Amino acid sequence: MTALTILLVLVLLLVVFGLLFRLQILTSIFSGTFTRDIGMSNSVNAILMLVFLVVGGAWFAYSFVENFNKMNPPIASVHGHQMERMFWTTMTVIGIAFLITQTLLFVYSYKYQHKEGRRAYFFAHNNKIEVIWTVIPAIVMAALIFAGWKAWTRITGPAPKNSVVVEVMGKQFNWLVRYPGRDMKLGVVNYRLIDAVNEWGFDLSDKSALDDFTTNEIHVPKGVPVLIKIRSRDVLHAVYMPHFRVQMYAVPGMPTRFWFTPTMSTDEMRAKLGNPKFNYELACNQVCGGSHFAMKATLIVDEPDDYQNWYAAQQSFSEKNPEVMAAFKQKAKTLVAPVAAQPEAAETAPAPLAASY
Repeated sequence: MTALTILLVLVLLLVVFGLLFRLQILTSIFSGTFTRDIGMSNSVNAILMLVFLVVGGAWFAYSFVENFNKMNPPIASVHGHQMERMFWTTMTVIGIAFLITQTLLFVYSYKYQHKEGRRAYFFAHNNKIEVIWTVIPAIVMAALIFAGWKAWTRITGPAPKNSVVVEVMGKQFNWLVRYPGRDMKLGVVNYRLIDAVNEWGFDLSDKSALDDFTTNEIHVPKGVPVLIKIRSRDVLHAVYMPHFRVQMYAVPGMPTRFWFTPTMSTDEMRAKLGNPKFNYELACNQVCGGSHFAMKATLIVDEPDDYQNWYAAQQSFSEKNPEVMAAFKQKAKTLVAPVAAQPEAAETAPAPLAASY
């Protein structure tokens, strides 16, 4: 311990002496008693600034063009086109500002490199310039934010009454999916009832929960609004469906939502891409632990008739797990009042595609 203390003291002394030496040099520079030969390195660095601007800009342009399709998968939702327009409008504004400022940065670094006898011009303040570069960005940013706010409030607000409701819950490390049954109402869930079989925590004393069913993959009908209700069972996750331009956080203890309308079925997208194995994907794009990479779910967009047939063939959770139903009454006696789902009229109205079942 003594040796470590001595070592730290020596290091601190070296740092202090170094700072004192640096301070002496700066004092000499300002007093005019110290000169330093710049040499060729300054000119070399100035030229390298221009080289970096040209080569780096060319490489960025090549990389952008080469990977454009990977970064921008085809749009398969109604609101996705508006999101795309807003995104590229924002990128255009930011890109122009970036291009101007970075070009000036590197060109000025070359043009105003150090030369003997040349002094920098001291420009203290200019109210007109301050107003210009404050007001113009403020107006542009306000316009972009207002457009985004309008779109965001629409797609996260009440869904249309004919929406198909799907609830997804993220957990380490997979997605759980459930649908309302023939009554078109999602039943109550209670976290105290969660176990290896009842992963949702279905409260089977609630009649609306008796016909709810779970699936391993998500099915939605083409051309019909789909309301995604989102939960998290443990840590922060995120529902990300790039082809539908959907992204929404799954936050523990705070249900979220997002609605969209698919415009291309899975088969149509496969034909468009020329890839018969293509599937839409729901992925988690928030690093949520060691097996984050495994958090994926397949989403299939069916034609309306195919969706009706798929929906009619599903078995409720209570039907597939009679032992859970049998044991529920005994287990429920030890529980306090369950945590009910928040009622939302726009979500529980019958959906035409499923009403006949």
